Amino acid sequence: MSKGPVLLTGSAGFIGFHTARRLLARGETVIGVDNLNSYYDPALKQARLERLQAEPGYIHHTLDLADRPGMTAVFAGHAPRRIVHLGAQAGVRYSLEHPESYVDSNVVGFLTVLEGARAVQAEHLVFASTSSAFGANGALPFSVRQGVAHPMTVYAATKIANEAMAHSYSHLFGFPSTGLRFFTVYGPWGRPDMALFKFTRAILEGRPIDVYGHGEMERDFTYVDDIVDGVIAALDRPAAADPDWDAAMPDPSTSGVAPWRILNLGAGRREQLMRYIAVLEEALGMKAELNLMPVQDGDVARTEADVTETRAALGYAPSTSIEVGVKRFVDWYRDFYGV
Repeated sequence: MSKGPVLLTGSAGFIGFHTARRLLARGETVIGVDNLNSYYDPALKQARLERLQAEPGYIHHTLDLADRPGMTAVFAGHAPRRIVHLGAQAGVRYSLEHPESYVDSNVVGFLTVLEGARAVQAEHLVFASTSSAFGANGALPFSVRQGVAHPMTVYAATKIANEAMAHSYSHLFGFPSTGLRFFTVYGPWGRPDMALFKFTRAILEGRPIDVYGHGEMERDFTYVDDIVDGVIAALDRPAAADPDWDAAMPDPSTSGVAPWRILNLGAGRREQLMRYIAVLEEALGMKAELNLMPVQDGDVARTEADVTETRAALGYAPSTSIEVGVKRFVDWYRDFYGV
């Protein structure tokens, strides 16, 4: 593969920030694109961005993905042939009230990325998908060989659309693409709308925490460093058409007509939400006051990633326990906010 620059969308976001730092640490030039929107505290995004801009290999464009002329100019100006697309309107619950923002960012925005990849004849496009794609599926652990025809939210539907759009472009124009379904990512510099961040802030401020599903939910909590391991490994190993693919019994995670694939990135185990809270209490040295609530619209009861295919394709080996990961988050939170 070429050693030209890597285009990274969502570079001031949670996972994008960590991915950018990993790429910069190995000597890559990173072209970052982020619109720095106000979905959550822009000051946190700015703090991430300032740390990236202190690195000599980082070049930033504050730009909306749906800005077609702007994105065309970025691709024309830098000619990045490796692309990591992490920029998106995130959040499951927000999509219940603002579906239009998900279509603008996740569908229209992804189309500009695909067009850019086409224009530069990309060597590989790696893009973020989500465990929410599995929707109403009940068979655990979730395998990429399962169908995803029953999304529960507009957010999930836009990510499934991304997977299908990437397949069509890879088929028509020949560039490899890999979609990565992330499972409940947490860690330092995390998003304030995620459970760990909200729980930590409320406990430290002496407020009760809202625990949905009456605390009976289970999640495949995945530490951000393990996610980044998978993103970088995927980038370095472009997808290829599957020579064993059977059109009469099509595997939904690979393709015989396109250099395209879908992989899970998760810890490969599920944890009870109440245990996650107990680990947080231990890290904080404080007890939480629980406000037990019913399941919210769009939520699923449990998630767990089958990472068999990811191990085989990427050598992926997530290793961070929630005890280690939650403590690292708490240490970062106390330091960043001076608590």
